[in-house]
Amino acid sequence: MLDILTVTLNPTIDLTTSVAAVVAGPKLRCAVPEIDPGGGGTNVSRAIGFLGGTSRAMVAVGGGTGERLLTLLNTQGIATVALPAPGETRQSLAVADRSTGEQFRFVLPGPEWRPADVAQALASIAGAAGTGGGLVVLSGSQPPGVPEDFPARLAARLQGRARLIVDTSGAPLRALARGGGAAPWCLRMDDEEAADLAGYPLDTVAESAAYAEELVTRGVAEVVILARGADGAVLASAGGRIHARSAKVEVVSKVGAGDSFVGAFTLAVARGEGLEMALRMGNAAAAAAVMTEATRLCRAEDVARLLPECPAQAV
Repeated sequence: MLDILTVTLNPTIDLTTSVAAVVAGPKLRCAVPEIDPGGGGTNVSRAIGFLGGTSRAMVAVGGGTGERLLTLLNTQGIATVALPAPGETRQSLAVADRSTGEQFRFVLPGPEWRPADVAQALASIAGAAGTGGGLVVLSGSQPPGVPEDFPARLAARLQGRARLIVDTSGAPLRALARGGGAAPWCLRMDDEEAADLAGYPLDTVAESAAYAEELVTRGVAEVVILARGADGAVLASAGGRIHARSAKVEVVSKVGAGDSFVGAFTLAVARGEGLEMALRMGNAAAAAAVMTEATRLCRAEDVARLLPECPAQAV
């Protein structure tokens, strides 16, 4: 199996709790919180572990919160590589209103990075990736101060060393989509992000597949994946366009579906599975994740059960 290194520049400790009702004014007495490591790359590593695989999680950490985050990951059996961050690791808080079932999510920004921190991160990731042709997953938001072209800079550093999988959003995603820099091997985005980039609605599977193919043709990435929620996901590469359906499940929480997808997809690629099977595995893991509460991600037994319900075909 290929080596997998996940990278999280702006990790968090996720606190999930509930109150009787969210109202302004009085103190709101919370239930005992669930405490989980958070951030895109850390969740990808957690999903890989839940599915029986192994990875290393490079996490930018600082202060006491950062030390606690590393402990949480190690307790879950995930090998960590600490990357010094320029400030205290952030926390996030999700509060459910038990009277309505609504969830309120509060996410802090994280410490401000300087150019020297960015340069150190690029060098550290390239060093940890080695030269063995493994997989590097860059997932999650970027901290303040990190330039929007960071994914392209990392892709340039990893050329000839490892294949880069990117799952990002906002300005970094738009910068990648413009092209002009080094391209990652694989780029994943959801349907809303893709429609925003395209500048027009992607209402059908065929439209999503055509736009993914356009991005591949323009050299944005060798493989482009567009998630379509209940419609599954499409993948475009030089080998063609594939659509994998999503299993029909009861949605408990959509939190972690994307990270579970990336974890399962990456693990399948690392094990030598083809892109079609990797896409199907990603869809099954995403469907499994929405069946669980809070930040619990996917369960291996659910993924195995749902995989036959995620067939793929050319589109």
